[in-house]
Amino acid sequence: MPGLYLAGLLVSIAGIAVLDARYRLFFWRAPWRAAGVMAVGLVFFLVWDVAGVALGIFFIGPQDLLTGILLAPDVPLEELFFLVLLCWTTMDLVGFVRPVLERRASAAGRSRS
Repeated sequence: MPGLYLAGLLVSIAGIAVLDARYRLFFWRAPWRAAGVMAVGLVFFLVWDVAGVALGIFFIGPQDLLTGILLAPDVPLEELFFLVLLCWTTMDLVGFVRPVLERRASAAGRSRS
């Protein structure tokens, strides 16, 4: 069923956006900075993908679930949405873990004094 993978990615991105908004982890904490980080991540991974395709490492496998739209040879449209999900999930995780580690460090510092 063409487009099913893209639909799954969009649902997942919506879920990450809800978590981000609820806990102010990434975009809802600092939207401009988040947009810059996201852009850098997307450019990096798209260049990585194009290099992998050029070296024959990456290629499109079975396409039953893909839309068939290509951004570049062997780089399907879904790859862009996958990379958004990858970057956003990573940054939400960083936004969640950083305050936890900072609280632990400050608690450990207070207990030593």
